[in-house]
Formats: sequence, C-alpha cells, structure tokens
Amino acid sequence: MKTVDMMYQTMLAEIGQRAMDDAWTLDFPPAGRFVKVKVKGREYWYFDQPDGEGGQKRKYVGPAEDPEISKRVEDFSRTKTDYRIRRRLVSSLTRDGGLPAADRTSGLIVETLAAAGLFRLRAVLVGTLAFGTYSGLLGVRIPSAAIMTADADFAQDYAISAEVMDSLPPILELLQSADPTFRAVPALDGAETTAFVNDEGYRVEFLTTNRGRDEYLDRPADMPALGGASAQPLRFMDFLIREPVRTVLLYGAGVSVLVPDPARYAVHKLIIASRRHAHSALKRDKDIMQAGILVEALLQTKRSPDLAMAYIEAWERGPAWEEAMKIGAAMLPDERKDCLRECLEAGGREIGEKAVSPF
Repeated sequence: MKTVDMMYQTMLAEIGQRAMDDAWTLDFPPAGRFVKVKVKGREYWYFDQPDGEGGQKRKYVGPAEDPEISKRVEDFSRTKTDYRIRRRLVSSLTRDGGLPAADRTSGLIVETLAAAGLFRLRAVLVGTLAFGTYSGLLGVRIPSAAIMTADADFAQDYAISAEVMDSLPPILELLQSADPTFRAVPALDGAETTAFVNDEGYRVEFLTTNRGRDEYLDRPADMPALGGASAQPLRFMDFLIREPVRTVLLYGAGVSVLVPDPARYAVHKLIIASRRHAHSALKRDKDIMQAGILVEALLQTKRSPDLAMAYIEAWERGPAWEEAMKIGAAMLPDERKDCLRECLEAGGREIGEKAVSPF
C-alpha cells in the first residue's frame, strides 16, 4: 500500500488545527463567555452569549475533562485562522498529495452541519465519508472505489443527545440551506423521520446507539440535540463511536469532523458484513473491502496495538460478537487474512494480551 508523503501529512495536520480553530471561532464569538456546569456529577463547559434581547443563550461545549476543549477555553481570546491559506492547503493536498476530496454535495452537507454545531454536540461522521478521511489520518493511499458514496451518515450517542441541554437548528432547514430540494423521508407508523433525501437521491441519515432492549431497534429514537430529527438505533453502534478521533474532511478550507477510531471501524465492518443478507451483497463486499484496507494500513503504519485492543474488546462482548467476527474475517481475501493474523499477533505482543484468532 502506497504511503502519503510526510509533507502532505504535515499539511493535513495544519489544516486540521486551523479548521478546528475556525469552527471554534464561529461557535464562540468574543462577546460571550465560557462557564463550567455540573450535570449529574460531571462537569461540562457551556458558552453563554447575549441573545440580542437583553438576555443570555447557552450552548453546550463539551466535557470539562477533555484536555483539547480545556486548552481552547484558555486560548479563546487568541484563537484566529486564515481561511484562504487553508483553502490553498486543501487544494494542494487533493491535487498534488493524492488525498481524497469529498464531492461537492457531501462536503457542503458536512460543512453546513459542522458550522451549525453538529460535531460540537459530539455527533460522529460514520460510513464511507468517514472512511475516506482515514487516508490522511493514517498516511496511506486508499483506492477510489472504496470511498464512493451517495449518502452521509451521522451517529450520536443517545445519552449525549438527551443530556447536553442544547440543540441544532431545525435539521431540515439546515439541509435545505445547502440544497433546497432536501425533504424528509417519511417514517413508518408516523414516527419521526431519521433520514432526508434530495432530488438527486443523496441521502442523509441519523443513527444512534441501541439502548439495550430489542424493542428499541425498530423504533426511531427522539434525539433532543438533533434539531427535530430522530435517529435509528443500531446494534454495535456504541462500539463504533466510542472514543472518536478528530480529523479533517477535505472540502473547501477543510472541515473539522469527528470520526470513529479506524481500528474500531475495521472491526465494526467485519461484524456488520457478517449480518448482511443476500440482497445486500454489494454493501457486504464494500464492508469487507474497507475492513481489509484498514487492517493492512494499521499493520503498515505500526498501529497493530490499536487493532488488537479494539478486536479484543469486541471479542470479549460475548459469543454473538465472536461468531460475527469469525464470519466477517472469513470473507477477507487471503492476503488480507494474513495481514489480520500478523496485526493481531504483533499488536497482542505489544499490549501484553493475546487476541484469539478468528480463523
């Protein structure tokens, strides 16, 4: 697998920092102030700013123990960025560095929702759009066939949405500001919608963690932080979006996003592939392709311990998870099976734990 030149990796890191600076400045103008609030025994940062009517409005920032957030609270008055420089850096990365750029529709949607505060509210970009960011995050070239998509998927933990005491503006209005043809996809049984689609068939969907009982799986969950949208609960989603990482979606001047840890994404794709039905063969094949690419990339970039830890965590969740991982791993091409064996063995040695082979 070809690697990305270190110069371009450094440029990407610079864009990521500047993109987060820019998003931070938009969310938290100088007229406001940060306050620390205790909620159910934990401390969180909130931001108070004038509402234009003599009062204050408050928005959620994040957990007080997050060192990145705490540092930015301290540096609030000094945070600045240069939008034009970032655009040139993004152009260079995609044109000369060979990193994948988001298509216009995807990029505009993610940029619009990010500016409205979606990732501030701890939502996570998942699916193929997230997968495309791993090229820069891991420093490897990803085949274009693995990053083609016509949808954007976002996930938010149910507990976070219920507890942050903040919300996006109406989701449909945000999407229509990017493309006026967006409309809600009618849900079954009159339930709140979890998905939106435009006239070209581009789909935006919101997902959430399953709350532990099967009765919730077929019922969209009310998500107070998502601007009127509900979200579809899915099994295994809690594993995927636990401890997300921040990176950049290469569109415009770069969009700061949260995505799943790539090791968790790889393991999750093996599990999901095992549960695809025959009529979903194309999606299953794409799951396996993406999982295999990430396994090879993690091995090549000496991140075997990351994969081993994610794999062991999933394996220890019980027999159903073990069986799913075995079935998914068996679908890998032979050369990628060898990569998985080597990655688990090497990673296990480094962390001092043995990862049970799925083969």
